[in-house]
Amino acid sequence: MTDETLNPAAEELSGEEINELKKIRMDKLEALKAEGKNPFLITKFDWNTTTADLKAFYIAEEDKAKAAAGDDSDALAAALEKIKETKWRVAGRILSRRDMGKANFIDLQDSTERMQVYIRSNDVGDETFSDFKKWDIGDIVGVEGFVFRTRRGEISLHATSLTLLSKSLLPLPEKWHGLKDRDQRYRQRYVDLIVNPEVRRTMINRSKIISSIRRYLDAQGFVEVETPMLVHNAGGAAARPFNTHFNALGEDVKLRISLELYLKRLIVGGIDRVYEIGRVFRNEGLDTRHNPEFTMMELYQAYTDYHGMMDLTENLYRHVANEVLGTTQVPFGDVIIDLGKPFERITMVDAVKKYAGVDWNGVKTDAEAFKIADEKHIEYDKNRHKKGDILNLLFEEFVEEHLVQPTFVTDHPVEISPLTKRKPDNPDYVERFEMYINCGEMCNAYSELNDPVDQRERFMRQEELLKLGDEEANSIDEDFMRALEIGMPPTGGIGFGIDRMVMLLTNSQSIRDVLLFPTMKSLDK
Repeated sequence: MTDETLNPAAEELSGEEINELKKIRMDKLEALKAEGKNPFLITKFDWNTTTADLKAFYIAEEDKAKAAAGDDSDALAAALEKIKETKWRVAGRILSRRDMGKANFIDLQDSTERMQVYIRSNDVGDETFSDFKKWDIGDIVGVEGFVFRTRRGEISLHATSLTLLSKSLLPLPEKWHGLKDRDQRYRQRYVDLIVNPEVRRTMINRSKIISSIRRYLDAQGFVEVETPMLVHNAGGAAARPFNTHFNALGEDVKLRISLELYLKRLIVGGIDRVYEIGRVFRNEGLDTRHNPEFTMMELYQAYTDYHGMMDLTENLYRHVANEVLGTTQVPFGDVIIDLGKPFERITMVDAVKKYAGVDWNGVKTDAEAFKIADEKHIEYDKNRHKKGDILNLLFEEFVEEHLVQPTFVTDHPVEISPLTKRKPDNPDYVERFEMYINCGEMCNAYSELNDPVDQRERFMRQEELLKLGDEEANSIDEDFMRALEIGMPPTGGIGFGIDRMVMLLTNSQSIRDVLLFPTMKSLDK
């Protein structure tokens, strides 16, 4: 069995075949050790450029040479030769090789991209070249040489010396196909990143998106903070928490489901603009938009309301798209999401009237709401649901599927918003919005409830739901209540799903495609 090229179907190899290939590579490693050439004893390699920067350098120098030489071909040739005087050192993984006897080409991939390397025995020496011929796809090497363009026009590195830095003991696949292999890609993300450049680009863009968010908020005077992940009261959202035990204190604790209640404590403490980007944990199912641990960004700004949060959200999305993608016209699936024009704003009542044909302003009682739910074939629970809950169920059933372009859905019923300030002119509704893009919720925002009497009443209603078996309901957080009683100014707050924002801006259809290590069921279960 040979192992000279990248195996185009390595994922289809049997366990016996993989073991045989591993034995071949282990034997090579033992031979290197016997010759005193153990690559794992090398502790560093001083590279001075990346493959991407090296290509950009050559293009810039080539353009300058052409401009200076004009029609003088001899002057151009001399200028291009001068480029070769600079020695470059790069390090990366061998992804392919083309054997031409005394000369070989390899494709080298570093943290930026791939680059062709030309290796000739006359340049690196017979002994090194002989060793190199035994190296494998996947090995990590350091290369020193000069940059040039081949006859076929490809910018390449002409090697003058080679160093084996790490031995790969398992074969790499060329590309992975199909649903089964997608599952394997998520489990072995390290291989996925090597063989699929688009995956690496997505993950790098994720980092750029989060950095862009931070720059925008920092420029607006927000302060980034960190708050506890292990909490006694998992509040701030409708979700079932994970439970664990703290041995040192002998107490049961929960993993946080939200960042909200601690950040509001900081507003009480006088930090008027505050935000946190961090992991939250919800004991829920898995689908294309949900992972039980995910990244959320919540921010709170004193002395503003949900209208201020709408303006901030619209400006933030526009800023990040421009900074990371260079455009506000964002392709997602078969549509172009336009982040450049003003986002639509519509109340939940108006949206239900528009898409479900129900005028909710005429509904006065729970009984009337239940009758409409029956007519529209909406499932509900009379013990837990009230009029406002039915409105929300109608919205989910008939409206969400129409909200493709950015839309703020405002003024939600009070029954589904336990932490939100009521509308002064209509206390059955609250000053809340959710933003929808491509039929999915992207963020949730409020004019925050700062009335401690009203807040306690809402918490008590949540505790009633807990007793009825609603595992997603909140319980009273007495320390948070104490903070509210100290006094919190009028405040606008918002929670962003960072992963969903990354999905949108990288045209990724599943949350697993934007998480480096998504939650997976153990293979031994």
